[in-house]
Amino acid sequence: MSDWVVLGRVSGLFGVQGWVRVFSDTQPRDGIVRYNPVFLKRQDEWQPFEIETGRAHGSGVVLKFVGCDDRDRAASLLQCEIAVRREQLPPPEPGEYYWADLEGMQVVTLDGVELGRIDSLFATGANDVMIVRGERKRLVPFIRGSVIAEIDLARRLVRVDWDPDF
Repeated sequence: MSDWVVLGRVSGLFGVQGWVRVFSDTQPRDGIVRYNPVFLKRQDEWQPFEIETGRAHGSGVVLKFVGCDDRDRAASLLQCEIAVRREQLPPPEPGEYYWADLEGMQVVTLDGVELGRIDSLFATGANDVMIVRGERKRLVPFIRGSVIAEIDLARRLVRVDWDPDF
């Protein structure tokens, strides 16, 4: 597992005083604001940033980093991933997982057909979706009970009730 857990990314600018729009994968969405420091990936390197302030705004989040006081400085952060070190996160509750812990896990059907590995996950509003890459890319709903039959962290295996031809 990686030492870094990606929580979101800088998705846009907000005003002229250095604020940015953030797409957050945290639940709740504005939960990203409570982490300090956060790390932004710039030129393939994680760099620390302190969040000065932030809040929910519409369906997203806006925040301001310490020292980021104008639109030009904020623009230099566009599309940067935002992460924290794993030890900054609370341990997940039993039966819950961080998406970062699922990435790279092998996905097989209940009949033992290998579909590939989890490349990433994303939220759709209705349910989360796994991007599984094998001989081809598949989008598999992350619905516990009906599609996701078993998650075995120790074996790095996810068993799914899914048609391999779909």
